[in-house]
Amino acid sequence: MNFEKYAEKGNLFIKELAKELGCPEDRKKAGRVLRAVLKALRNRLSHEESMHLLAQLPMCIKAIYVDGWKLSQTPEKIKNVSEFIEEVMKYDVPRAQQDFASRDEAVKAVKAVFRVIKNHISDGESQDVEAELPKKLKELWEDA
Repeated sequence: MNFEKYAEKGNLFIKELAKELGCPEDRKKAGRVLRAVLKALRNRLSHEESMHLLAQLPMCIKAIYVDGWKLSQTPEKIKNVSEFIEEVMKYDVPRAQQDFASRDEAVKAVKAVFRVIKNHISDGESQDVEAELPKKLKELWEDA
């Protein structure tokens, strides 16, 4: 068990995201944004697909994904990107207004998280995640 290696991979993931967000020095913000987007994303995926995605993420990022996850809870369906953004912001309380200055900034942040995730998973897994997303979210995933 090489916990330093796990931490190193998680830190690299967060650094990559901070760069994508345009705030390379603010890893705390990157962590908050990542947590909020991952929690909203996991609510859109089947448990099986979540497990496939988790298998390809760094260990520390897996921990963020599963933190507070209730497998017995069925998430509400979302109809559009705005509802997804609202959910992301809900998971970033009380810092949402600071981390996402506007709806457009929130969309950019979601795309940044999706880009970094896609950089760390196989093309096949990316396609599987995309296939499970509601139509409008698929567009965000594709654009990332």
